[in-house]
Amino acid sequence: MHVCQFKGSLWAAMLSIMLVVGCASYSTGSGGGNPHVAEAITHAQEAADHGGMGPADALVKHAEVALQHAQAAAKEMTNPHLDAGIAELGEAITHGKAGHADVATQHANSAVMHLKEIT
Repeated sequence: MHVCQFKGSLWAAMLSIMLVVGCASYSTGSGGGNPHVAEAITHAQEAADHGGMGPADALVKHAEVALQHAQAAAKEMTNPHLDAGIAELGEAITHGKAGHADVATQHANSAVMHLKEIT
């Protein structure tokens, strides 16, 4: 193999590796790759979904789990959307415990929106 061909092959291999690593890091999805944010999104969405089903018990349960994960993420990172998501989850829990499923659902949906904005 000629030296120029070897350098070209090495260059192509490096580009391929960079592409694979770049795609893998991009595909981590919502939450900027933080597993606590991803769990918070999942449970906040569950809370919002349960909000339209009647009593707010399941909404509160999922919102509390989402809040625990969001607070754990806040120990690892700073993000204004994370702060807003935590506040919205707190409101969802408060209103859910008061039996205001419709208002709690709005707060849970808002929490989902904010948490999904985390990059």
